[in-house]
Amino acid sequence: MKQDQWLSQQTITDHTNKVYSLSLNEQQNKLIICSEDSQILVIEQQQLVKKWIIRQKIKDSNTKEYRKTKEIAVKFGSNGDWYLFPQQYIKSKCLLVNKNGNHVNLMRKKENGDLILQQSIDFGTSGIYGQLSCDGEFWITWNWISKEIHIRKLKEL
Repeated sequence: MKQDQWLSQQTITDHTNKVYSLSLNEQQNKLIICSEDSQILVIEQQQLVKKWIIRQKIKDSNTKEYRKTKEIAVKFGSNGDWYLFPQQYIKSKCLLVNKNGNHVNLMRKKENGDLILQQSIDFGTSGIYGQLSCDGEFWITWNWISKEIHIRKLKEL
């Protein structure tokens, strides 16, 4: 039986501290990386040579290259936060999941582009990790306090 092997193709060393989030777009040619060094990298894969290049470094909101257009009130709360729960958007369901402290916030994108908070769950700890399935039907979480993995199925109302 043939075995696959992962080989290092390229190394990017522009972050100087912990990386909190890696997000690859649907076409898998753009990567957004956020880190503790207060910097966001926008990286794009060149089509011809398949090399990843840094297109943009966002260090503060004064660059005006990306600008904040809206604020959404979500629930939060904890003395500390673990960075183990990536924000995730499921296009087919218009569903955004965001963890903030003890809370996981589930938001829906309306036809006009606005996001509305549909549900917020307080897990009682910031030590929570989770991931939605690609189709948004299942949500799997692990809780530091209970040490349990929970599988939830979406029930549309």
